Amino acid sequence: MSDDSLDAKPVDLSIVLPVFEERENLRELHRQIRSELDNLRYRSEIVFVDDGSKDGSDAVLREIAAGDESVRVVRFRRNFGQTAAMSAGFDHALGNIIVTLDADLQNDPADIGRLVEKLNEGYDVVSGWRKNRQDAFILRKIPSMLANRLIRRMTGVHIHDFGCTLKAYRREVVENIRLYGEMHRFIPALAHWIGADIAEMPVNHRARTWGRSKYGISRTLRVLLDLITIRFLMNFSTRPIQVFGRVGIYAGLVGTGICAWLSVGKFIAPERYSLLDRMPMLLLGILLILVGVQFVTMGLLGELMTRTYHESQDKPIYVVREVINGKSRQPRPLGE
Repeated sequence: MSDDSLDAKPVDLSIVLPVFEERENLRELHRQIRSELDNLRYRSEIVFVDDGSKDGSDAVLREIAAGDESVRVVRFRRNFGQTAAMSAGFDHALGNIIVTLDADLQNDPADIGRLVEKLNEGYDVVSGWRKNRQDAFILRKIPSMLANRLIRRMTGVHIHDFGCTLKAYRREVVENIRLYGEMHRFIPALAHWIGADIAEMPVNHRARTWGRSKYGISRTLRVLLDLITIRFLMNFSTRPIQVFGRVGIYAGLVGTGICAWLSVGKFIAPERYSLLDRMPMLLLGILLILVGVQFVTMGLLGELMTRTYHESQDKPIYVVREVINGKSRQPRPLGE
């Protein structure tokens, strides 16, 4: 977290907004968020993360911050992407609860209070569900439905809308998550991996009024690649030998079986097992044996790297939810 957090006033609720070239939306967005927060009883702040905008968004954000002392602006030197902006927002947020939403006015700030209320029922993450999504059907809705179905199947996290930015998190959850690539949409899956309780609720979704979408169908491939990474992290991050070694053993056994079959056949019926006739099978057997050795070796190297990573940083392989003793108390709901 940021260094200035030591001297900052206590904050219950932080609103984190990644911003990339949304100049026309920012004043109205701030007005709506401020109106919602004024109706809530929480000590709150608003953290805008300017992801290298070139359209004058920075000037508007400076103006907003000058008129509202609860606003902080984090500016990137260039565009690093929404995942980096989200991570920076988490690092600079001071609240015990963090709510994220897009800066394009499609997420409705009026849902912030509802998300926090749901979180206070005992959940660690509450994910918004754009049940009535106001986007183009072919270019946005269909790819999103297919991607969400694939993510649910591969991660085991059964929520409808991983791509909705409008979510509420407990601080201790995001503190234990490191984001890379395009992984901001997989935060519920990563939170599930560390044992967080996750809920989903329908939220209002509005059509875009100003500006244009920064995301298109071209990001599908990046999502699929990151999904493979998530799947690996959730199942094998602390035991890579289990995935690489398993593939290596299977490949090696099949290759050895092929070579053994050809060798035995050569002695039993040499006239039927001509070297030239069986050359493709022989080469396949040798290739599979070599691939098996390489995969086992990769698994061993992965084990060494994993141990070096955890031991050099004194990073535990577990996440503690709480430690209970005679003096422990249940946390109070925010705003009381």
